[in-house]
Amino acid sequence: MLPSLLISLIFATLTGGENPAIQVILNNKGLQYGKNVGAGWIQDNLKRVTLPDISGKISIGFLGSVGYTLTGVSVKQCDFPEPSVQFQEDISGFKSSISGLSVALTGGWRTHYGLIHDGGSFDLAVFDVDVTSTAKLGEDADGHLSISSVNCSADVGDIKMRFRGGASAIIQFFVDNFRGYIVGEMERHICPAVNQYIDAFEHHLQAMNVSFPVDPFLGIDLSLTNLPSVDASSLTLGLKGDFYQIKSHAGPPFKAGPFTLPKQPGFMMSVGFSEFTLNSASYVYFSAGLFSRLVNDSVIPPSSPFHLNTSSFGPYIPQLPKLFPDLLMSLQVYAREMPVFSLQPGLIRLGLLGSIKAFAIQPNATLTPLFKLNVDSKFSGKTWISDGLLKGSVEMDNLTLTLVSSEVGPFQVSKLAHGFDIPRMKHAQLVNTVLKVEEVCIHLSESLSLCLPLSVLHIYLMLFCFFFF
Repeated sequence: MLPSLLISLIFATLTGGENPAIQVILNNKGLQYGKNVGAGWIQDNLKRVTLPDISGKISIGFLGSVGYTLTGVSVKQCDFPEPSVQFQEDISGFKSSISGLSVALTGGWRTHYGLIHDGGSFDLAVFDVDVTSTAKLGEDADGHLSISSVNCSADVGDIKMRFRGGASAIIQFFVDNFRGYIVGEMERHICPAVNQYIDAFEHHLQAMNVSFPVDPFLGIDLSLTNLPSVDASSLTLGLKGDFYQIKSHAGPPFKAGPFTLPKQPGFMMSVGFSEFTLNSASYVYFSAGLFSRLVNDSVIPPSSPFHLNTSSFGPYIPQLPKLFPDLLMSLQVYAREMPVFSLQPGLIRLGLLGSIKAFAIQPNATLTPLFKLNVDSKFSGKTWISDGLLKGSVEMDNLTLTLVSSEVGPFQVSKLAHGFDIPRMKHAQLVNTVLKVEEVCIHLSESLSLCLPLSVLHIYLMLFCFFFF
C-alpha cells in the first residue's frame, strides 16, 4: 500500500540540444492539485490494495529459528494525513513525503519449525509511519521522459499485532518479544517496494509513443528535445512539436527557433506552441500536394447570385461568355508556395501565395483553358477558449490579383477584386447601409470549433481558401 501511495503522489501530475517547438510548464499549483487528486484516489481505493506475501525467520535462541509467512495482507482502515510533494531543483525531480500514517491490516499467517506447521489469521496496526522518496526526471536516447529513484527513507513508529487460531498464544509471545525486529523488517521492505514501483513506471514511460499519426498524411513527433528543467516552483518540458510525412517520416527542412513561454504561477499548467509547429504541418501538406483542389459550381449554394459559369464572369471578362457561351467552369486552385504562419502578440498571421487556373467545361466534358491568376493574400486571426471550445476568427488583410496568362485575351483583374453588386429592390434603394459579419462556427470535434467570418463579399476569396479552411 505504501509504495502505491508514494508513487501515485509523485506522478499524479505527469501523464508523456534542439530548440523545442512546444513547451509545457507544470506549476506548483498544478503539482499540489495533482497531489490532492492522487491522495483522494488512494483513499478511495485503499481497501482494494493487497500486499504481496512477506516471509522470513525469527531466531529463538538455542532452539533455532521459526519460519513465518504473512499472506493475503489487505488494508482494513487507514488514517491518512495530508502528504507533501514538492519540486526538487538539485536533482531535477520531485520529493514526496508522508508523516504520521497509520494503517490497520488483516491477513493470514503460517509458521514452520522443522516438521511442525501451524497457521491462522492476524490483525496488524502500524502507527506513525514516515516515508520520504525523491525521484529524478530525465530523457532517454529516444526522447522519452525517464524516471529513476534517487533516495528513499522509511520509519515505522510502532506496531500492534494480534494472532488468532493455531498456536497463536505462543506466536503472540514471540511477537511481543521481537517487536523491534518486526518493525525493522517492515522498514526494510518499504523502500525496495517504492523503488520497484518507480522502475515499473519507468518501463511504462519507455513504452509510450512519442510520435503518432494525426491523419493519413500527417504525423507529429512529441519527443523531448532536452532534459526536463525543474526549479523550486515549476517543471518545464520541451517537446519537438514537429509534424512529418507518414510515408517517409521526413520533417521540414527548417528548424525551430528559440521561444520563451512566460511562467504563469496563478495557473496550474501552461502549454506554448511556436510558429514552427504550424509551419511544419503546412510544409507536409504542401509537399504532399494537398493544397490543391478542383472547384466546380456544385460547391456554391444554389441561392448564391454568383455561379461558376461563363455568364457570371461576363461583367468582369466581357469576351468570355461570347467565346464560350453558357458553359460551366471549373477552377484549379492551388498554393504556389508553402503557406507561412507567423505569431505575434494576440495575432496569428498567415501568408498565402496561390494560383487559380480557370477552365470551361465543354459539352463533351473536356476542359478548355481560359486564364491563370496569381492570388496573393494575407490573413490575421485570433483564437480564444469559450464554453470549453477552442474558437477563432479570421480577417483578410490584403488580396492581390495578377493575370499570369489568358487564352481569352487581356482583361482587368481589378474588376475581379472589386466585389459583387448588392441585390436591389424595385422603387427602393439602400441608405446608411451597414454590413455586419457574424461568426460561423465549424465544430471540428466535441471540444474544438473554428469560428470564421462569412459574408457575400468573401465568396471569391473562399473559392481560393476552400481547401484550406
